Formats: sequence, structure tokens, C-alpha cells
Amino acid sequence: MTDHEPTGHPVHALLTDGTTVRIRPALSEDHAQVLRMFEEMSAENLRLRFFSIARSSARRAADRCCGPAEPGHRTLVAEVAGQVIGVAEYQVTEAPDTAEIGLAVADGHHHLGVGTLLLEHLVSAAREASISAFTADALAENHTMMKVFADLGLRTERHFEGPEVRCTVLLDQDETYLSAVEERGRTSDVASLRPLLRPGSVAVIGVGRKPGSVGRAIVHNLRTGGLTRRLYAVNPNASSFMGVRAYPSVNALPLVPDLAVLAVPAAAVANTAEECGKAGVRALVVVSAGLDRDQANGLLTACRTHGMRLVGPNCLGIANTETDYSLNATFAAHQPQRGTAGVAVQSGGVGIALLDGLSHLGIGVSTFASLGDKYDVSGNDMLQWWESDGRTELALLHLESFGNPRAFSRTARRVARRIPVLTVDAGRTEAGRRAAASHTAAAATRTMTRRALFAQAGITATSTIAELLETAALLHSQPLPSGSRVAVVTNAGGAGVLAADACAEAGLVLAPLGADVVGDLLALLPQGARPGNPVDATAAVSEAQLGRCVDRLVGHPGIDAVLVVLVPTALAEATGDDLTRALLRGPGQRARPVVAVRLGQDVPVTLLPTEDGSSVPAYADPQSAARALAHAVDRARWLSRPPGSPQDLGGIESDAARALVDTYLAEHPDGGWLAPRECAALLACYDIPQLPWAWAETEDDAVFAAERLKGPDGLTVLKAHWPGLLHKSEQHALHLDLRGDSQVRAAYRDFETRFAGLLTGVVVQPLAERGIELFAGVVQDEVFGPLVLFGLGGTAAEVLADQAACLAPLTDLDVHDLITAPRCAPLLFGQGGNGPVDLEGLEQLLLRMSRMACDLPQLAEADFNPVLARPGGVTTLDVRVRLLPRQASNPHLRRLR
Repeated sequence: MTDHEPTGHPVHALLTDGTTVRIRPALSEDHAQVLRMFEEMSAENLRLRFFSIARSSARRAADRCCGPAEPGHRTLVAEVAGQVIGVAEYQVTEAPDTAEIGLAVADGHHHLGVGTLLLEHLVSAAREASISAFTADALAENHTMMKVFADLGLRTERHFEGPEVRCTVLLDQDETYLSAVEERGRTSDVASLRPLLRPGSVAVIGVGRKPGSVGRAIVHNLRTGGLTRRLYAVNPNASSFMGVRAYPSVNALPLVPDLAVLAVPAAAVANTAEECGKAGVRALVVVSAGLDRDQANGLLTACRTHGMRLVGPNCLGIANTETDYSLNATFAAHQPQRGTAGVAVQSGGVGIALLDGLSHLGIGVSTFASLGDKYDVSGNDMLQWWESDGRTELALLHLESFGNPRAFSRTARRVARRIPVLTVDAGRTEAGRRAAASHTAAAATRTMTRRALFAQAGITATSTIAELLETAALLHSQPLPSGSRVAVVTNAGGAGVLAADACAEAGLVLAPLGADVVGDLLALLPQGARPGNPVDATAAVSEAQLGRCVDRLVGHPGIDAVLVVLVPTALAEATGDDLTRALLRGPGQRARPVVAVRLGQDVPVTLLPTEDGSSVPAYADPQSAARALAHAVDRARWLSRPPGSPQDLGGIESDAARALVDTYLAEHPDGGWLAPRECAALLACYDIPQLPWAWAETEDDAVFAAERLKGPDGLTVLKAHWPGLLHKSEQHALHLDLRGDSQVRAAYRDFETRFAGLLTGVVVQPLAERGIELFAGVVQDEVFGPLVLFGLGGTAAEVLADQAACLAPLTDLDVHDLITAPRCAPLLFGQGGNGPVDLEGLEQLLLRMSRMACDLPQLAEADFNPVLARPGGVTTLDVRVRLLPRQASNPHLRRLR
């Protein structure tokens, strides 16, 4: 159940109608099937493919596709249920970076995206083989093939020669191509989920006789949840359950259900899934838990073999509240309320909490999926469903693990432009990460990496379920604020102070009120009111006065949101005023968000209905309200920014860098730390600036190098080196401020004495000019891929931990965020009187590191510390690079988990 398989391994993917297809390299034993596919083509299709209707062309093509492996040749086949339905191949031409391709799809399987899917996988394989262009000859009348090339998303050139056309497809994987792949993936994914979320019929397998059994609970919820489709139960020992007809097996059902819900013992799951697949069931929900590895593999194999989408195992179930497809295939205690929030969770307990919370708020759910151990259907799938269903206005996620984070990031970033995507940041602590890994049998993810994913994708990440619901209430009911300026209004001064503190702690700003606003408020409010910010309206304020005050503040262009804090008073009770009602009246929803805090409210958050049918969120304490507002501010800020764009970089020698890495790993199969010469050569491949240096293995060599490299002040630096040396400062393995031959010799001898048996040589450098010492680094996360880090450097880097992170590849906006996020950022822009550093050079350094990390999956980690930033330039002073034998994987290639 790996998430990323290198090209060449069989993978499963989806066609446009949701059918599961297997893509794999052709084998010699495929010859008969491939030949039959060609021979069964119509005469017209045979002519378009081979420019001839001669059957001998088909045999030659089959011989070539399924023949012995040859350099520069590759063939991929697509198969469904063991039947080959498509073939794609390339053969390198005289130009080593160009290959000629052939493509064929079996009659009866056209217009399902078979050819396009094969081409995507062939493009990925070719790029790994350093092929940069495909060529193909076709008849000009072969409009289907012309459309396949045109719609692929890659740049295509055509050259017509009589009745034929020669197409050249350039294999640059740019944003246009990735977006085209994503759109094809979304269409296929949504089609494959319809039998799961909009089934025409449902069967529950494993319905027990005991009232407390899970299967009975699911049948009960399906019956009472408004299901209008056919429902069956499967149990060999009963004829009916709660009015639902029962059958002894799947094969005995009067029709094949679209969806089967399995509540059988773990030992029976794989066989039951296989029976469902053979019968033609199209989707499974497996609530059973406790599967061992063999049982798990058997379940997934059955689903892939027979093209069934799978939710679970070890899950609560799924629900859809659409009127025409009302479906509650869960064993939750209560029916989900119909609404507009899509919910996907891995934990059933969290799912129940969110269902109850959304029902209490009146938001309800559109679709609910408890993903459990997430063998197949994931948060990425659900995001694409909500993007397309026309009902979902909020997406709520609780994910303990990620299958393909880079694909998830692209999907989430696209969906978040349309609807808010919220998540609970689960596993923030080491204990939480261990629990998540244990619970899902998945690799735990690091907090910094996960938060980088959320921030770049525009996902609103909260710390608790309560905070998630509090934020959802505001995003559901109020417009987004234009900025972080808040006005606080209260009928009790002390409560206003608490709210002011809460806003400041959440990163909000209490906006100063101008003289005109102050004058207006004094005229509106009772005697003794203090119209600062917070605005103390006093306990004597009436309902009408409070309403006019709030309206005046909402209309003020210097205020982005209004927070109203109310305390129950005897005065309001005596006059019959309901101050809350002041927020619920008025001509339609206000242009800026209005949030209420009712101290003493018996629930953490609720939505108060307004006269115009909208609502106002009311919180029990100011901290909750301020946090929710801060999340809304962050979302508005993210939406206001254009999507980042990748940057063109000159001076990159990717092939040379790959050759260097391959050479090192051939000599060190287990990987390791590069020596100084290799580090310098690697940085040179990406035109990353380095302080001049020299390598010395003797005392005399060190003296000679120091004389040659010494700076204007005549000072040099010696750094000891041996394989595995990581922290030079801790080991006292460097000497600074060396002047003259005698000091250089003394420093070298010191190293020889203290590091006898370890020392392999020294690095000699001039003493660097003064500047700001920064840290820049790369780490290849096993789950998330390459992560670029940036922050304060030098010996205090680990102690102060002033670092930010972004997932690679970096866009122009990502680089800006990286540079401005650390606490030390003001120093880079000139605070302190030294003038701004070379910000363009700093951006280039980070972009080039990002490119290096994306080009080289074997680059396990790289530390550039310190990086010296000055107004005149940016220079790397010390570098550590570690390589591991890893194979590249294309995260954008369409395939199922």
C-alpha cells in the first residue's frame, strides 16, 4: 500500500468514467493479448494507427511492444480486469533526448481517457530518462489523435506533409500541464466516487442478530435516514432485519448493489471484498477493524482488481444528506443534519464530535466520510468531490496522515480559493505524532512540515475541535474582514479589557477611532460612555443605542470587524432590552463581520438568527471570538494574494548535479555526507555563491592557501574536516582571525593533535566580512518531499529556533514568506541602521536551493550555516550535504494510493 511507486512499477489509476485501470510495463507474456487487441481493431482504426489495413503491421507492432528489453525503448500497457485495453511506447531516435511514440487503444474503450492516461505515464518515464521531446507521425484526418495531443497540456508543434502530420510534443512539465493533469484527475475521481456517495442501491454485509451490533446500527440508520434507494442485508442465518430483506450471500442478492458496507470480522474482510468485486459491486465501506497485513493486502488487492473504491477499514462510515441520495451508512447515534459542510475525518470519535457540533450550530453537513485507516479514499478525494457537488460551502478535515501531500496541497490550494478548508492540526507534539502513527499505521509527520503545507495551501489550521467549530461558525455566517483592525464594543468596561487582550494575543489590532467617530458615538450612547477602543457603552446602553453604535463602527472605513462583548445586567432586564437583539436587526447582512461575545453563555459558540435569515456567531469568551476572527483575517489575506508563480533560473546544470550524485552513491551505496570538494561542486551546479576556499592536507598546504586567500585585513580561517563531522563549533574544530604563517601553522598543528586519527584535511577561507548570519537548509521529508528552511543562523540557530519553512518547489510568494516570517526579518530590511541586505540575492539563494532539492530526491538534507547576508551580497560560508539512495517519484502522476 505504498503511496508513491517509481515509474516502471504497476500502478492503478482512474479513467474518465471512474473505472480503475492498471498501468504497467509490457511483458513478453502480453504478446497474445496485445496482438489480439490490434487484430480486433476495425479496418478504419487499423488504418489510422498503422497507415495501412494490413494485419502484418499489427503483428510487427505486438512483437516490438512485447519483445526483449532494449535501451531507449519502453512500452506501457493499460489493463482492466486482466485485459489489455491500451498500449503506449517510445523509442529513442538518433537524437538522444527525443523519442518517437506510438499509441493504440482497443475498440470499445475509446473516449474514456485511456490514451491520455498512458501518455501521462509515458511522459513521466521519458523525463526520468532525460528525454525532452516526443515525436509522432499520424494521418492528418486522425482528429482523435490530434485532439489527444492538443489536450495533453504540453506544447505541441505540427508539421504537415501531404496527408500526414508530424507532431512534436515538448515534455516540459509546466503549470499548464500540471493543471491539465489535475483537471483530468478531478473528473475521473468524482466519477469513481458516485457509486460510493450517490449509490443506486446499498447492501450491508455482516448484519448481526444482537441489537448492539454495528451492522444492525448501520441498517437502522439507513432505514431511518431517508434512504430512497434499494437496501439489502446479508446474513446467512436470517431472512430480514428491521423490515429489510436479508439474503445469505452477495451472489444471492436480486441485483448487484453499487455500494456494500462490510461489518464482518477482520478475518472475513478480504474474502467478502473479493466476492463483492466478482459480483460487480462498485464501492465498499469497511467498518471492520483489526486487519493484519495479509488481510489488509487482500482487501486492497480485491478493490484494485475489481475497480472498487474503498472507504476504511476501521471507520465510522459515510453519509450524504442530499434529498435524492439521502444516505447514512454510519453507526453514529444521531442522524446528520442536512447542511453545507463537507466533513472528512480519520477518527470516528472526532467525526461524531464534528457531526454533533455542526448540527448544534445549524450548519449541518453535505457529505461525511470517516476515512479510518485510509487505504484508498482520502481527504484529497473528498476535497475534489466537494469542489464539484454544488452544495458544499465549508470543508472540514481531520487527517492524522497524508498519502500524497504535494498532490493534496495542489488540490487544497485550488479548492480553498472557492470555499474555506479547515483542519485540526493533529499530532503537533511528539506524543501526538506517535499516537497518530500508531492509530493509522502511517509515518508521523513533523509539525513544521505540516504547517508549511497548510499555510501554502490556504488551509485554516486550528489546534482543537472546539476552535475548528468556532471558526467554522464565523466563516459560515459572516463576510471576511478586509484586514486585522477591530473595534470592541461592550456594556462593561472590564469585559472590554479582556476582549482587548484577547485580540492582541490573536494578532488583531484595536483600531484608533478618529474625532468624527468619537463625536458620533458620544451623541449615540448614554451619558458616561467612553468612546475609545474598546468602546464602553456602559450598563445603561439601550438596545437601540447599541444597534446604532455597531452600525456606525461597521460603516467606518478604518475598521475591519466589530467585536461586541455583552454582560447580563439588571438594568437591561428592568427596561426589557435584549442587547443581543441589537445585533440581529437591520437591513440585511452587514458589510463587515460582527461577532458577539455573551459572557456566561452556556455553549462555547452558537449562531444567532437575524431578521434577514442570516446569522451572527456568539461566543462564550473573548479568546474564542478573537481566534476565529484571526483565522478569518488570515484567510482573507491569503485570498487577496495572487497565486505564486515559479521563477526561471539561469546557470542551472541539473544533469551535472545528477551525475555527481550518481557517482557518489555508486561509491557509497548507503549514502553519507559529501566532502568539501563535492559540496562545492554541487553548489556550483546551481550557481549558489560560496566564500572562496581551498583544501589542505598538510601544514605547508594550509600556509600556502592562507597566503593566497587572505582578505584585505590579512586574516584567514581554518576549519577541520573528517567524514561525519557535523558541528564544528561544538567540537572546537575551527580557528578564526588567523594572521601570518605562524598562526596558521599553530592552528593546523592543534587540529592534528586533538583530532589525531580523524582529521582528513582542513578548509582554508578568508575571514568573511561582517554581516547578518543566517541559516538556509533543505530536508527531504519521507512523506511530504523537500522542505526549504530559513532563519537566523550561526551558533545560536538551534538555541533560538528562529526558522520558517516552505514546501518546495518555491514560488515567488513562497520566497517572500520565507524571508519575512522569522523574527529576525526586520534586520534584513534595515532595522538597526545597517541598511537592507541583498534581498534579491537572498531570494535567489532560496530558489536555487529549492530547485536543487526538487532535482535531487537523493538529497536527504543540506545545511547552509552560516549564510552571510550584507547589502553588497549573500555568501555561503559553510555547507553540509547528506545523500541517501532514493529513487525519484513524480507526485503529480495520476495514480491511486
